[in-house]
Amino acid sequence: MKIDITGRRGIVCGGSRGIGRAIAVAFAEAGAGVSICARGPEALTVTREEIARNGGIAHAAVCDLSDAAAVPRYIEEAAAALGGIDILVNNASGFGTSDDEAGWAVSISVDLLATVRASRAALPFLEKSGAGAILNISSISGLRATPRTPPYAAVKAAVIEYTLTQAATLARKGIRVNGIAPGSIEFPGGTWARAKSNNPDLYGRILRSIPFGRLGRPEEIAQVALFLCSPLASWVTGQNIAVDGGQML
Repeated sequence: MKIDITGRRGIVCGGSRGIGRAIAVAFAEAGAGVSICARGPEALTVTREEIARNGGIAHAAVCDLSDAAAVPRYIEEAAAALGGIDILVNNASGFGTSDDEAGWAVSISVDLLATVRASRAALPFLEKSGAGAILNISSISGLRATPRTPPYAAVKAAVIEYTLTQAATLARKGIRVNGIAPGSIEFPGGTWARAKSNNPDLYGRILRSIPFGRLGRPEEIAQVALFLCSPLASWVTGQNIAVDGGQML
């Protein structure tokens, strides 16, 4: 079954590579106009061109999502380029893994506060949509004890809770809010692609923990994202779906 979101206008924060890129491309292939932001201009350009090949509006802007002032500025720019906002995907992560001030600071500023700030800035546009949807990307790390990455896991747990609160609050405005908690996802240049070369013991442990015997692909997250942000999920809100190939089992 092909999901059609023709005419919808979607923003993907952290949309130039990996899961964010896959979601942005899936939206464009389903007919949506798409805006993406990230810090690196090169990857943004490549992904924007890929989005544009589907014929809809393709907008990209450099944005440091840890910058409190930059987030609403980008949302306003994206809304102007798209002619409004129907979908907001909060995907960016600072990947703060170290249990020190730096690890906690980057996790809180990017994973949590950028989600809050982007949602707040997009809210007036989502209210006008009539079919507004927010999707927050967390992690299965936020669903269990994770001694290897304390700040990342704790902040992803906060994102999951915030998703529930958003859903309860925004339902009265006709806006749905859901989350996806990916398991270990591998893509070129990503965390697990690097670990495969630099930390094969860790990579092997993770690989053995997944019943399907492989890590996930960004496109497998994107297909769930597309469903949750489409009219097919019109009665789905306040849900956090683990997409992990059974890794938590």
